Amino acid sequence: MFNYYLELALRSLKRSPGLTLLMVLAIGFGVAASMTTWSVFRAVSGDPIPWKSSKLFVPQIDMWGPKGRGPNSTDNEPPDAMDYTDAMALMRAHRGKLQSAMYQISPSVVPADASKHPINVSGHAVYSEFFPMLDVPFLYGNGWSADDDSQRAAVAVISGKLNDKLFGGVNSVGRTVSIEGKDYRVVGVLGSWNPQPRFYDVVNTGGFSTGVEDVFVPFERAIAMGMPNDGNTNCSEIPAQSGFVGLQQSSCIWIAYMVQLDDAAAVSAYRSWLDGYAKDQQTAGRFGWAPNNRLRDVPAFLDHEQVVPSDTKVSLLVALGLLIVCLVNTAGLLLAKFLRRSSEIGVRRALGAPRGAIYAQFLTEAGMIGLAGGVLGLLLTGVGVASVSWVLPKDIASLARLDFSLLALTLLVAVVATTLAGLYPTFRASRVQPAWQLKSN
Repeated sequence: MFNYYLELALRSLKRSPGLTLLMVLAIGFGVAASMTTWSVFRAVSGDPIPWKSSKLFVPQIDMWGPKGRGPNSTDNEPPDAMDYTDAMALMRAHRGKLQSAMYQISPSVVPADASKHPINVSGHAVYSEFFPMLDVPFLYGNGWSADDDSQRAAVAVISGKLNDKLFGGVNSVGRTVSIEGKDYRVVGVLGSWNPQPRFYDVVNTGGFSTGVEDVFVPFERAIAMGMPNDGNTNCSEIPAQSGFVGLQQSSCIWIAYMVQLDDAAAVSAYRSWLDGYAKDQQTAGRFGWAPNNRLRDVPAFLDHEQVVPSDTKVSLLVALGLLIVCLVNTAGLLLAKFLRRSSEIGVRRALGAPRGAIYAQFLTEAGMIGLAGGVLGLLLTGVGVASVSWVLPKDIASLARLDFSLLALTLLVAVVATTLAGLYPTFRASRVQPAWQLKSN
């Protein structure tokens, strides 16, 4: 029976090619706009580590107080990063299962081949627990040990990309790489790992980055070697001393921090410890204000930092609005098209066709229009995804992907949306009275 309705639908669409083309174009453009913006929104708003994000927390300590927030501040939020003093205090206390302070570095790497120029790379100085805490994948080897942290060992983890450049992609664990003129032993080579948003250091990246982290070195080693911070540095007052040492002794914030807490009891205990630590600092005279701390898991922190750009949210709403307008117009065209065939419907009803048959016939026709619009939408979505860099920042636009799930969703949305748009026109068509049509003819 479906084949029969399909044949009727094809005949009907061929009888009015202009109207059919208009409806297909409306559906195609509406669906393509929605799916293009959805591909961007999906990329920027996704959970970068869904299996563990609820266990990873970012502690925030108010080391500046009301004065540091400025007279025009409208909130009571503490800084979103840490100064050196507080970050080291949290590391020494080690109140979480796993934890790491980290700061961004940008050292130069000198290839063993003297004919090649030094390579400027980006990376982070971190603690050994950084890698198991974030489930970082390794192609070769693994991270360094806690003893390497305490001994400020000259070890490093490098990316697979840098490993290809320096060692031709072979297992380089145990080999030496020159970083800032010093030899470091490679203990691990990362597998494919470039989480977006870059949840472990939102403050320095804004959440997104097209670059890959090429080098990780021990935090204490980087401090001892004077590797400067290459990320953001915010100060409520001018440091008493200049240089990197002065930065460590100041209240300037430049260190990201993350801790793993596996259950509600651990979260509660850690929050209580943070408040106790702030009270101790108040008693010691370092803080002249009441404790004002925060402890947010990764999704909450990303939301607090407004990692998802407002432009993408607005664009998605506008695109959905366009789709609705296209569907309303399509519904109007279908209504006019179906009611114009009232005499045909009257004859079919007089010959005994039930209302259900009329529903099936016209919904099949609407579905075919949706399918054709979906095919057009696929092509336009591909063009849209390739063109988002014209209107959005490069770091965000590069995240948009045209994958199978997006293609399937585009077709599904087109067919379902057009079928829904055809419900009212089909309902009106099924209510045609056979007697009136036969008398008029």
